[in-house]
Amino acid sequence: MPIRVTQGMTTMQTLSNLNRNYSNMSKMENQISTGRKLNKPSDDPVGVTYALRYRAELASNEQFQSNADTALSWLDFTDSTMQQATSVMQRLKELTVQASSGTVPQSGLDAVKMEVQELKEQMTNIGNSQIRGKYIFNGQNYDQAPYELSATVTQYSQITPDTNPVEYAIGDQSKFQVNTSGSDFFGTATEGDNVFKVMDDLIDALTRGDYEDIGAQSDKIESRSIKMQAGLSEVGARTNRLELVQSRLDDRNLNLTTLQSKTEDADIASLMIQATSAQTIYQAALKSSAQIMQPTLMDFMN
Repeated sequence: MPIRVTQGMTTMQTLSNLNRNYSNMSKMENQISTGRKLNKPSDDPVGVTYALRYRAELASNEQFQSNADTALSWLDFTDSTMQQATSVMQRLKELTVQASSGTVPQSGLDAVKMEVQELKEQMTNIGNSQIRGKYIFNGQNYDQAPYELSATVTQYSQITPDTNPVEYAIGDQSKFQVNTSGSDFFGTATEGDNVFKVMDDLIDALTRGDYEDIGAQSDKIESRSIKMQAGLSEVGARTNRLELVQSRLDDRNLNLTTLQSKTEDADIASLMIQATSAQTIYQAALKSSAQIMQPTLMDFMN
């Protein structure tokens, strides 16, 4: 049975096609003006899902990068601080060798003692070094100075700093230790080569003019110096690893940014061509529709 095509059906179909062409042209112009092909979820529901995932991963990766930068600054500061401490130990060794000679008079020993006391003060300052308000040699108690005297603690050699690790998250399921405990670097209260105990014993021996006891401190200084060098080498190894991690995070950030761009950003050159074509189609549709829908009620009455 043939279907009768009425004027109303033709008009409705024509308007529907015009609206669809206009909507398509408007969508392209909106993408060109914003530079994005995803301006609302309905543009591409699947693409929006991926875009949100990429954004979340980028935010997480940027936090890992920030943590890695903070960790690296901690390690760099620790490295320079440890080098200062090794320089103090080198000078301490020179003074000990010099003073252990029986030809040095007591006045000379007193002069050496004064310098050793200054070196002890310098080493204490190094032990209490801090970066951004955090003491680097006191483990997780970084809000407290590790080497402070009190009514019950009268010698620095009696102090054993906290040994718990300070860690930063630098990746999914990956944490990185940045600190070195003062217990490992300067020695614990029970170790004979604790740097502060060695200095105290050396000062006492210099005061008494005991050349044999002065010379006995040389081996302890050497022992502690070796341990300090080992700690310095460990910081260097951590720094190298962290720099590799930073490179990997930079590459991941670039990859995620590229994927996000492919998902969200519009291809302006292609859209310009499509928009021009869509505008041409819309203009042609308007002209043809004007011809098709030209008859009015007055035309039929005439």
